[in-house]
Amino acid sequence: MKKLLAIGEALIDFIPEETGKELKNVKGFQPEVGGAPANVCGAFVKLGGEASMITQLGDDPFGDKIVDEFVSCGIGCQYVKRTREANTSLAFVALKGDGNREFSFYRKPGADMLLKAEDVKEEWFEDVFALHFCSVSLGDFPMKEAHRKAVEYGIKKGALISFDPNLRLQLWEDTGKLREAVLEFMPLAHVLKISDEELTFITGCDTIEKALPGLFKGNTRMVIYTKGSDGAECYTAHDKGTAAGKKVKAVDTTGAGDGFIGSFLHCLAEDGVTAENLETVTGEKMNGYLAFANAFCGISVTKHGAIASYPTMEEMERERQ
Repeated sequence: MKKLLAIGEALIDFIPEETGKELKNVKGFQPEVGGAPANVCGAFVKLGGEASMITQLGDDPFGDKIVDEFVSCGIGCQYVKRTREANTSLAFVALKGDGNREFSFYRKPGADMLLKAEDVKEEWFEDVFALHFCSVSLGDFPMKEAHRKAVEYGIKKGALISFDPNLRLQLWEDTGKLREAVLEFMPLAHVLKISDEELTFITGCDTIEKALPGLFKGNTRMVIYTKGSDGAECYTAHDKGTAAGKKVKAVDTTGAGDGFIGSFLHCLAEDGVTAENLETVTGEKMNGYLAFANAFCGISVTKHGAIASYPTMEEMERERQ
């Protein structure tokens, strides 16, 4: 199986030791390695794939913790830079009584934001299955141009480009700029993942059926639409797949969406799906990929943390027995 690359933020998620409270009222937090692109790499390697992260960390203890975690779980660190210009990004998370999460980010700037386009090298993309990215690092800072360069190299080398907007509105002073950035990068991706919570903000449409014509633009050949516990849908221009949600008692949903796309990409890689043959994936195949990704998330949300909560392929097989 070829390697997955992801570019963007790797950070420390401070997970609340108590739930049902607003962030200001939480008394204790547990630091866990996170950041959506890093989580996707974590899901991919937990299932037996090879993945490496393109990012920048501070020359500080939290950066050390992230590198240690990457090494421990098998995420490649050869494209991780370290800097003294800024600290490693931090995110404090609260799980409120209504089930929603509340975030407070410490990255003004974070080390990841300062990675430059010239730091990304074309040779990294030789024999790469896919490049995955999100929108957190598409603000008006150097990392945005690093993303643009990575996508350029990925397409040139034949990699499948995967984009999960993974919106974090609180990181943007002007959410209109966020929408502009997402709309700018969406047509560059072959695979686009979008959630029911993001659909209207990004597309202006209230149903996925209305939104699809506007999503299949540029390079986009597959759209994955996730609906939380209500399941997920997958579309190409020629077919559709669906999978029901898996009902479980959730302990922590941090990184669940990242685990979904990471495990879905692993399915594509196992089946030899590429940017060129993506449109030929059948509805039956999509059904299987979505069911696998839902089951993966169903296990992960019963544990704390993101990467630490992801199941191995052996655990997945036991679950299906």
